[in-house]
Parts: sequence; structure tokens; C-alpha cells
Amino acid sequence: MDADGRWSGGASPACGPGLDATGRRRFSLFVIGDVRIEVRAALDGVRFGELTADRLCYAPARALVAGTAVNLARCAVARFRRVSVLAKIGDDGFTPVIRRELRRIGARDRLRVEPGAPNGVTVMLRDGPAGGGPGVRLLVADQDAPGRRLTESEVRSAARAIGRADVLFLDGYSLLSPVSRAALRAAADTAREAGTAVAFDLVPHDIDARLPAADVLPLLSAVDLVIAEVPTLARLLGREVPAGADEVRALARALDDLVPGTPLWLLRFGPTQLERVLAYQRELLLMEYETGYRDGDARAGFGDRLAAWELHQWLSSR
Repeated sequence: MDADGRWSGGASPACGPGLDATGRRRFSLFVIGDVRIEVRAALDGVRFGELTADRLCYAPARALVAGTAVNLARCAVARFRRVSVLAKIGDDGFTPVIRRELRRIGARDRLRVEPGAPNGVTVMLRDGPAGGGPGVRLLVADQDAPGRRLTESEVRSAARAIGRADVLFLDGYSLLSPVSRAALRAAADTAREAGTAVAFDLVPHDIDARLPAADVLPLLSAVDLVIAEVPTLARLLGREVPAGADEVRALARALDDLVPGTPLWLLRFGPTQLERVLAYQRELLLMEYETGYRDGDARAGFGDRLAAWELHQWLSSR
């Protein structure tokens, strides 16, 4: 932080040891989000747009415990002294598997179980163009997963743990259901009352097509840090999607009039929205940095690794 209380930044993760260097584990992170069982597969040489009939493909496939909360926690445990995960999960054969995975990665289990409900399942398929490139991701998610029913009272019951954390991390998937949306706002209020910083990840990346801005802006205005891909944020605010770095900077400056409050904005942009980040906080462009992402790098998990690095850098400078 500088003398005005603004983020003074730090070295780019593209320099030196980058995202994989951890150093001393510091700070406490409390994550509220989604926890599911996910099946992943990548189809080399197969393009979704070329499929005109049923197809059997043999490809590496795996099932794992995933979801926004677990994915971030899995990266954050290497940097943070304590990581806690609060999510609503189901009550079936996958429930002990989920709890074991949290123990395995070293995260604290703050899970709430909905009796008799199945756990949410997600299927993620990525095609593989013959000419290379990242391909297209198809994500099929159970619409009635328990996470959509996380309640305000379940969040309030974790108030002491939230109050002990240095930062509470939330994401936009919980805004998609009215019940979990109210719980998310209660979590932000609980954190702010306790003096815990609040960070928010603006996902899913098509949230603008799923919710009106009026359901999202109150949370953006109430948090201390927002991570957002530039096209998502621009569409949500009814702006043209920036075509280059200069237009990204112009969008950042427009945020002062479009969104109340003084959050630190970490705006991701570039060919895949992972290559560069612009840090902006009311009236001041703080820094612009490369993330270290390169064409051909694995996309899965990179955003979570970057977010864990950014959160740690931010807290270290406060």
C-alpha cells in the first residue's frame, strides 16, 4: 500500500519464479463457493462444430472434487497459513470423498450438508482443433446442486471464522440463485462488520446474460477487490467490449461513475483474457502486468493460481 492506502503492486508473476514460488505462508483465507464432483476430458483432434453424428472417443478422462471453492483452495494452501472452505454439499456416496479431499489439500472443512440431496455433478469437455490452440470448452453443470441453496443462516453460523480471516473470497456463481445470492450478501456484510477484507470473482464469464446488472452491482460496490475478465465486466455494465489496452484503460476510468465504492479492480485481458492484468482503484491506474500465461499453457487452474498469487500480494501490501 502507498501513503493513500492504495495497492502499490509488486513484481509481475511473469518474472522470476512466477506463480509457483510461494515463500512463507501467511494470512488466513475463507472461501465461499461451489463444491462438486467434476468429470473432465479433452478430445484431441475433435472439434465440436464438426460433429454431425454420435461419436465414441477414447481420451484421458478423470473425475475429481472441483467447483470454484475447492479449485481456489487447492492453489491457495501453498501460500496461505490457513484456508477454510464453506459450501453446501449433498448427502450421498461422494460426500466422504469431498471431505477427504479437503483434508488432503490441507483446507479446513466448513461444509454444510443437505440431508438426502445428491451432490452436484459437472462434466467439462474441451475439444482439440487439429491445428492446435486452446479449443472450446463445454461445461455441463447440474442445475439443482445443493450450493444453490446455501442460506443466510448457514453463513451467519460461520461468522466467528469469517471474522478471524484476513480475507473472504466470494464468486458470482452464488448470485445465480436467489437463496445463495442472499447468503453471499450476508457473508459480505458479516466480513465487513468484522473488519475482514472481501474479494469477489466476477464469474461465470457470461453472467451478464444470466442476471441483470442490478443483481450484481450491489456486491461489486460492497467489496474491497474485484477480479474480472474485461469482456464480462464491459457487457454487464452495458459498454462496448474493449478492443485493446487503451480501451481497457478507458473502461477502468469509467468504473468510477458506473460502480459506487472504491474496490481495487484487477481486470484481466488479452487474447484469452489470461495474459495481462490492469490494476485500477478510483482515479488511479496502479499497474499493468503480464501473468506469465502463454499460448499452449494449460488453461485449467491457471486463473485460480493467479488469483491466489494476487490475493497474497494484495494482503502483503496492506
